[in-house]
Amino acid sequence: MPLTNQVILITGAGGGLGSTAALALAKHGAHIILLDKNIAKLEAVYDAILTIKAPEPAIYPFDLAGANENEYQELADKIGEKYGSLQGILHSAVEFSAFSPIATHKTKDWGHTLNVNLNAPFLLCRVLLPVLQKSEHASIVFTSDSSARKAPAYAGAYGVSKIALEGLANILADEHEAFGKIRVNTLIPGPVDSPLRKRAYPAEDKSKLPSMKSLAPIYLYLFGSESIGITGQAIDARTFYL
Repeated sequence: MPLTNQVILITGAGGGLGSTAALALAKHGAHIILLDKNIAKLEAVYDAILTIKAPEPAIYPFDLAGANENEYQELADKIGEKYGSLQGILHSAVEFSAFSPIATHKTKDWGHTLNVNLNAPFLLCRVLLPVLQKSEHASIVFTSDSSARKAPAYAGAYGVSKIALEGLANILADEHEAFGKIRVNTLIPGPVDSPLRKRAYPAEDKSKLPSMKSLAPIYLYLFGSESIGITGQAIDARTFYL
């Protein structure tokens, strides 16, 4: 149980990749804080973790886009009070509606996407850094996209948010590298059979894609002791095993 006594917060924990990571990390002993706005999905992941007899997770219903700064700080305070320290954050929450040209992008959709995909990770990191710094070693993992990060046509706010998110990860990694306690990396899952992939490419033959469970070893690596000292990297799942 290499992650015993490790406390890891996962945003978008009710989603495809978030729930996959939660189960994989909990199976290896981590105490998971499940954060999502969809309570029914959180409860389903909670039950799945108990089914595999992993440490009981905590459920934290939270609207990343709608919460104000005080609510973010309250989240950090509660984590600090209950656990004392935090060993990891996985930014897995994502907002994506559809590919569309910039000329027709609605202002409301633009703002909402950036709030979930970029502003929320910034706010969470800012309020939780003091809790992470109480750990001997801690890992922050952002989730990017193998296609949107290249700024293709029609990627819209989703693409912009992923490009900016990688910049945020690199800046944060550089700021904390000298201290050697907090490592910051970006995971690029690549094409996998996920709910987001189904929305983005509905006509694609998903049977040819890797399953979400194939990412489990990468999550274990990023939050386990093997990745201590590895920071400021973009880790692509398609080349992880090479």
